[in-house]
Amino acid sequence: MLFLARMLLMGVHFIIAGTLGLLLGLFRPFNPDNSRLCARLYSLPALCMLRLRVKTEVQSLFGQQQSCVVIANHQSNYDLYVLGRVVPPRTVSIGKKSLKWVPFFGQLYWLAGNVLIDRGNAFKAKQAMLTTTDTLRHKNTSIWVFPEGTRNLGEGLLPFKKGAFQMAIAAGVPIVPVCVSTYAKRLRINSWTSGRIMIRSLPAIPTLGLTLDDLPELMARCQTLMQQTIGQLDEQLAKA
Repeated sequence: MLFLARMLLMGVHFIIAGTLGLLLGLFRPFNPDNSRLCARLYSLPALCMLRLRVKTEVQSLFGQQQSCVVIANHQSNYDLYVLGRVVPPRTVSIGKKSLKWVPFFGQLYWLAGNVLIDRGNAFKAKQAMLTTTDTLRHKNTSIWVFPEGTRNLGEGLLPFKKGAFQMAIAAGVPIVPVCVSTYAKRLRINSWTSGRIMIRSLPAIPTLGLTLDDLPELMARCQTLMQQTIGQLDEQLAKA
């Protein structure tokens, strides 16, 4: 019964948050800070409804003095609510072009200035990547990317794709890893408290001076750091 009640409330909330976010996007279209405001609009009420306890340690994420590429592990659709709590100012994300057609959410996602990529069209995807490089360099805007490219369903990090790292190297901006404890298969939506999650951002990894020859080492370094940190977060929660 609790599960059904929560899903009903979450459905209503999704529509209301989408409507309010769409109005915000129409009022000031493509403002890069729309993403942060919409993320909070979705996240904070949802976490209360789910009674999902989220502890954050994200000083390095909010302490950035320049644009950066934020990379985070991607577990489930609930990331919208979990990670929406820690999206920093003037940060947009990269998503699939098909998101544009999701009612309410897709339209506000587009109007918030996020980058939509047609992954089936290599030329258009490349052009979108060039646009993001210009955004990082000249528009005081950071870009949030899920480098796995799809949800890992809480079964460990999937191999990283190159796009986020190519962007960071091309723009000469740092990479800030954001790690979320494993939660996708541990949520207890039918319990009074749905669970606990920890989010930790790591110190920025500079890319200035790197070339594409450094790409494999950079990717491996980021993946190793994130795997280690996620393991540490899981251990902390298990002991608490």
